[in-house]
Amino acid sequence: MAFDIQQFAIDEDFEKEFLDWEKTQNVIEGEIVRGTVLAINKDFVIVDIKYKSEGQIPVAEFTEHDGTLSVQPGDEIDVYVEHRENENGLVELSKEKADRLKIWDEIAEACENEELVEGVITGRVKGGLTVDIGVKAFLPGSQVDLRPVRNLEKYIGQRFHFKVIKFNKKRGNIVLSRRALLEKQREALKSQTLGKLEVGMVVDGIVKNITDYGAFIDLGGIDGLLHITDMSYARVNHPSELFEVGQEVKVKVLKYDPDRERVSLGLKQNYEDPWVTIEQKYQIGSRVKGKVVSLADYGAFVELEGGVEGLIHISEMSWTKRVKHPSKVLSIGDEIEAQILDIDSRNKKISLGMKQIEQNPWDVLAHTYPVGSKIKGVVRNITNFGIFIGIDDGIDGLCHVTDLSWSHKVKHPQDIYKKGDEVEAMVLQIDAEKERFSLGIKQMSSDPWSEVARKYPRGSVHEGKVAKILDFGAIVELDDYIEGFLHISEVSEEKVGNIHDVLKEGSMAKVKVISIIPEERKLGLSIKRVGQDDDDFAFDNPNGGATTIGDLVREKLGNLKLS
Repeated sequence: MAFDIQQFAIDEDFEKEFLDWEKTQNVIEGEIVRGTVLAINKDFVIVDIKYKSEGQIPVAEFTEHDGTLSVQPGDEIDVYVEHRENENGLVELSKEKADRLKIWDEIAEACENEELVEGVITGRVKGGLTVDIGVKAFLPGSQVDLRPVRNLEKYIGQRFHFKVIKFNKKRGNIVLSRRALLEKQREALKSQTLGKLEVGMVVDGIVKNITDYGAFIDLGGIDGLLHITDMSYARVNHPSELFEVGQEVKVKVLKYDPDRERVSLGLKQNYEDPWVTIEQKYQIGSRVKGKVVSLADYGAFVELEGGVEGLIHISEMSWTKRVKHPSKVLSIGDEIEAQILDIDSRNKKISLGMKQIEQNPWDVLAHTYPVGSKIKGVVRNITNFGIFIGIDDGIDGLCHVTDLSWSHKVKHPQDIYKKGDEVEAMVLQIDAEKERFSLGIKQMSSDPWSEVARKYPRGSVHEGKVAKILDFGAIVELDDYIEGFLHISEVSEEKVGNIHDVLKEGSMAKVKVISIIPEERKLGLSIKRVGQDDDDFAFDNPNGGATTIGDLVREKLGNLKLS
């Protein structure tokens, strides 16, 4: 059989053409193919994808932010086939879609293999953040960190690694988690940290969270509690005064329970307790300066130095004022001077006095107002037992109800005085130690009893008012200041069984003065002797002795016993 060389050449050409045609048929819309950049014009990049026609991609897909192109002729690139041929006979391609589909495939593979993806947080949306990992993904707020985050905006612009926890290519839905990655890292750190922790050791940590009662410190995979009482020897009102989240601190391990994984930390324990040397720094009786840091119902706390506070009791704030609450005298933040009254280093207590800085006005009161001197003042307060009269230096003197008037008619001080009244009084007694200042108003006038013998001599007859009736007699008022006693035996010549049958309170009666004892403020009266001679009933006794026969007998018997 003769071999036709020409026919063989034709068959080879046909086979080559067939293979090329078959290859072009594999170019399917919606798939990614490999191509070579042939040329770049004003609007398009021309790419050879081994198809009967070249493909074109808009230049904009290769243009960088600064206007330069990221591709040049001869570069091999992956492209996405959008349409086989357009009206110009060219294949429409897309580099961006090819890149995006490749990213989806990579993400799908990472999700399947539980690998991490890297991305930049780009914005805040409802419920979380958006992340650019080549395509747009969602990071829920609960998955941003180990603990809930209030301010998500602070993460925008930061680059992190994430774990893909939900992936749906058809819906274009990708959900990420940073928390899952942090938990894994934390668990690894935790085992290392727990293995080396010991009570007493000083460790580095980062403030992770702040509460009212303390701060949680991240020691590396495990949190320790730094309680507010272990932060400083000085007063700490709130941990936020000393710390902020993210701050690095050196703390001492106070307690460690490996079974419960609980760690108690201290910061002040890194320094010496100032109370150890307190008695070397401060002495009783010395003056100190400090700042008011707290007020209580019973006094004010003053900070003398970091960790050292003294208490000014409310009773030590003023010599003369009755301080109802420390806030009436001091405010938090006031810089004051005080005197040390007592130091109890064992119980960490210092007693301070504020009034001791000034001279005690009670010490000079006796010199300013000696007993017997007269003062003027204003009625500051009225009680059932007397009135308080204010004088200089805030001192109040008490005028007892018995020293208000010589009259016995004053039942309550408010019957004759009211607050604000200006009065004159006499100094009766001063007790500086007990801070008592006694005054008398009635002493400003002479004692009516000093004139009683002249005004109501023995034997004189007067008309009086029955003020009070007793079982054995009656009290009779001769005037506003002088009262006398009428014994039941002096009411009538006849025996009186019940004095109420004879006398009535408020009635008027004529009485005779039958005895006078001025020093004892006693005045004896009689109704039955009115109109009778004194010699018939009593012996003359100018000194006010016995006034009846019975008194005389008792007096005589007493003299016999003495002899």
